[in-house]
Amino acid sequence: MINETSSASILDRSAGFMMGLTSRKLSHLFTQRLKPYDITPEQWMVLYCIHEREGMIQTEIAARSGKDKPTTGRILETLESKGFVTKQIGKTDRRSFVVFITDAGKELLEQTEPIERQTVADATTALSTAEYEQLLLLLRRIGDTIDHMETPDA
Repeated sequence: MINETSSASILDRSAGFMMGLTSRKLSHLFTQRLKPYDITPEQWMVLYCIHEREGMIQTEIAARSGKDKPTTGRILETLESKGFVTKQIGKTDRRSFVVFITDAGKELLEQTEPIERQTVADATTALSTAEYEQLLLLLRRIGDTIDHMETPDA
């Protein structure tokens, strides 16, 4: 029988659990700081991806933001209703649409990108620059490893 102390230590040594917990804490902090702008961290990330490379289709946006297609679709609908993006019928595939950021979306990012940077800076103050760079390297390596694993179709 596992007692609470030993199960906690198992979780404390689980990279997946610790990454998830830390991600939720960071997301919560960013959510609180974005409240005055009426945008969630998930919406912000998708908007930022579109800003980086306009004219993508929903599938590309989903891949870049690490979200599934249905979630991305809902986020795009919300961003469009708020006036932050526009959709246009695709030139090569009329069944798909390409997405562009609006001036209002660009203005929102201009106001909120410093908030995102400050949130990450605040959350990582206990790390040296070298430790922060190592953290990013390790997270990318884990992500790349997972990307190359065979996963069953959903």
